[in-house]
Amino acid sequence: MDGRDNKLIREEGTEIGSIKISDEVVAVIAGLAASEIPGVAGMSGTLAGIAEKLGMKSMAKGVKVEVGERETAIDLYIIVEYGVRIPDVASEVQQAVKKAVENMTGLTVVEVNVHVQGVHFPAEGKEEEIRVK
Repeated sequence: MDGRDNKLIREEGTEIGSIKISDEVVAVIAGLAASEIPGVAGMSGTLAGIAEKLGMKSMAKGVKVEVGERETAIDLYIIVEYGVRIPDVASEVQQAVKKAVENMTGLTVVEVNVHVQGVHFPAEGKEEEIRVK
């Protein structure tokens, strides 16, 4: 990190001005890419859970980003569907997130860490989620 405002992750000058991308944008891109992978039941969040209870849905739920001027590291906290092979799902998440963030922001993704926080499975008429910490 370069010590600038934590919300501003990338600023690039052009001939006619500058382009600024916030860390929230990177987190949203990563969260959406991860949630599209089959076997991912959802994202596991901390503060985002509080926001959802207040009626605000956070697309960056379960995502933590650390960004420098040209590189980023991403941590994803996911819940997987029961019955999937977790290493395969995690690997697909890593690849999809890396590709989406690099293509959309121009940042180099140096690592994507996947933290499996729980298993989701349907149970007799209602859905249940088991978290392991």
